[in-house]
Amino acid sequence: MKKTRSAIAAAALLISAAPAFADKDVSVEVTNLTNGLYFTPLLIAAHRAHTDLFEVGTAASANLQAMAEGGDISGLAYDVVASGGTAIENPAGGLLAPGASATAMLDEDDVKKRRLSVVAMMLPTNDGFIGLDAVRIPKRKGVYTYYLNGYDAGTEANDEIINGGGAPGTPGIPAAPGGDGGTGGSGAAGADSNATVHIHRGALGDSDPSGGVSDLDSSIHRWLNPVARVVVTVQ
Repeated sequence: MKKTRSAIAAAALLISAAPAFADKDVSVEVTNLTNGLYFTPLLIAAHRAHTDLFEVGTAASANLQAMAEGGDISGLAYDVVASGGTAIENPAGGLLAPGASATAMLDEDDVKKRRLSVVAMMLPTNDGFIGLDAVRIPKRKGVYTYYLNGYDAGTEANDEIINGGGAPGTPGIPAAPGGDGGTGGSGAAGADSNATVHIHRGALGDSDPSGGVSDLDSSIHRWLNPVARVVVTVQ
């Protein structure tokens, strides 16, 4: 009887000493909360605390600029992997439409990296992006919800002109994926007074589809924060 109790006690000790994340499935669901904006391919990253995809109040990196102006997440994904993290690219299989969701799964090695970040460009904007910056991945089972702001990379004037632009340093908006953009805008705004990453002030737009100051429709493309929801489920 004593041997049986000792064996049970030893097993319980082994279980309590097991890693906190062992045998836990962690899902990350991203939902587009906007009325008329689309998100370019998402980057969901699990990484150590010393890694940041962006930092409010500091100048955007070249790779952040490429994502925010043209939706290119390859450079940021490389940065994550080079730092020892995991980069999950494009879980939606393309653009994430208004109201749509996409989910990625983190395995045990991913969640041990302890931090979670999410970014994607918002279209149609000049250099706007959604951002979740290095939040701690929860250890306990449960459902954890985060609401994401829209950020401005501070790298391009918000002229609101749809011209196929998107390369870093090239003015303009790549496209309006909903097919609801205008033409002939004269330019809604000059260069940002804040050249660092900051909260996006939103779109101005106008009601003239073939002129005015903006190629964005003020009844469709205007938005307020939050722009996205991230739900982390630990099972």
